[in-house]
Amino acid sequence: MATLIEQLADYSACEARSTLRSDVRHHAKRAVLDWFAALYPGTREPVAERLAKAYADQRGLGRSSLPGFGSTSTPESAAWINGTSSHAVEFDDIFRDAVYHPGVPVIAAALAVGEHVGASGEDFLRAVVVGYEISTRIGAAVQPSHYHFFHTTGTIGCFASAAAAAYLLAPGDRDVTGHALATAGSFAAGLQQAFRSDSMTKALHGGHAASAGVTAARVAANGITGALDILEGEVGFGAAMSKGPQWHKVTEGLGETYNITRITQKAHCCCGHTFAAIDAVQALRAQLSEAERERVARIEVDTYQTALDVTGNHHPVSAYQAKFSMPYVLVQALRYGSVRLEAFSEARLREAESRSMMQRVVLNAAAELTAQFPQARAARVRLVLEDGRVLEHFSPFRKGDPEAPLSDIELEDKFAELVTPVTGAESMRWLSGQIRKLEQLQLSDLNLVSLG
Repeated sequence: MATLIEQLADYSACEARSTLRSDVRHHAKRAVLDWFAALYPGTREPVAERLAKAYADQRGLGRSSLPGFGSTSTPESAAWINGTSSHAVEFDDIFRDAVYHPGVPVIAAALAVGEHVGASGEDFLRAVVVGYEISTRIGAAVQPSHYHFFHTTGTIGCFASAAAAAYLLAPGDRDVTGHALATAGSFAAGLQQAFRSDSMTKALHGGHAASAGVTAARVAANGITGALDILEGEVGFGAAMSKGPQWHKVTEGLGETYNITRITQKAHCCCGHTFAAIDAVQALRAQLSEAERERVARIEVDTYQTALDVTGNHHPVSAYQAKFSMPYVLVQALRYGSVRLEAFSEARLREAESRSMMQRVVLNAAAELTAQFPQARAARVRLVLEDGRVLEHFSPFRKGDPEAPLSDIELEDKFAELVTPVTGAESMRWLSGQIRKLEQLQLSDLNLVSLG
C-alpha cells in the first residue's frame, strides 16, 4: 500500500497535468495578495531587518527577490528572509483546522524557487495551490494535540514549502516531490514556548520552514532520498508530534475539494485566537457612545482554552507580547475601534487608561467552546457598564473566516494600507494590478527588486 507521502506526491503530479479551476486560481491570487500585504510591513520589523543583515554576504548572489530590501539572494536565503518578514507583523493568513499560517512557508518558498527557475505566473500559482493543499491536510490530521507543544507554521510549514518548491523544480515528478516531503519531515521544528516570552523566535519559525522546504526540494531534485513513511511510521512525525493523528484527513477530498478556497484572512493585526472576541467587542462598541466606552467596568470573555493559553497575558511589556495579549487587544478594540498596526505603537503601549482597563478583563475557558477547537474559534463577550447595564455578543466565527470572508475589495484595501507606507502608492497599485493578472505573466514581470 502506498504511503501517505506517496499519495501526496501522486496528487502533485496530477495537478501538473490538469487544468487549474478558475475559482481555485482566484483564491490562489487572493492568497498571494494577502501574503504581500503581510510581507512588506514585516520587512520593517527588527527581526526581519536583523535577519537580512545576518545574510548580507549573500545579497546579489541569486535571482530570488528580497521584496522590501531592494535586492536578491539565493533561493534558501530568500525564502528564509521573506518567510520571516511575512510572519513578523501577525497579519498573515490562517487555515483554521490546522491552526496554521500556510501563506508564510508556501508563498515564500514558491516565490524564491519560481524566480530561481524562471517560472511563469501560472506555474507559480499552481505551486502555491499544491503547497496549500498538501500542508493543510497534514496539519489538520495532527491537531489539536500537535499544537500543545508545537508551532504548526514551523513544523507543517516544512512540508508546505517542500511541496511548492518541488512542484517548480520538477513539475509532475512524483519521486522528487515524495522525497522532498519525506526529507522535510525531518526538518520540522518550532516550539510553543517561543510564544510565551518576549523573543523574535516565532517569526523565524515561518522563515525556517520556508527555507528548509526549499533545501529539501533542491536536494531531492538531485537524487537525495527520504523516508517515505515519515508521517505514519512507527517513530515518524505523527508518533512523535501528535496523539492519535487522523490520517484519513490527509487524502480526504484531495484534488477535489480545495482548502485554499476556505482560508482565513486576517482583519486584525494580532494573534488569531483573539479575533472572535475582538469582533464581539467591536459589535458592542457600536452600541455605546464615546463617553460610555470609557465607563466600562468589566469586559468578560468566554472562549476556548487554547486562546487563553496563548493570549491570557494581562501584563505585556512589548509590542510582540501585546499581539498575544487578549486583554490588550480587546481594550484597543473598545477604545479605538480597530486593532491594526498603530495599536502597537509605543504611545499606545504606554497609555495608563488602557493599562488600567486591561486589569478589568476577565477571561474564562468555556467547555463547549473548547470542545469545538480547532474547527471553530468562537467567543462570547459581555461588557458590564458602571451603571450596571450588561451588553452581550456571541461570535461563532471570526471576520475573515470562510463563514465571513474578507471581500476582494476589503483584501485590496488591506493590501493598500499595509504596502503603501513601504513602496509608495504608485508601486503598490502597480503590484496589485500585476497580481490580479498573474496567470498571464512571467513571475519575473512582478519586478520586485525595483519596487524596493
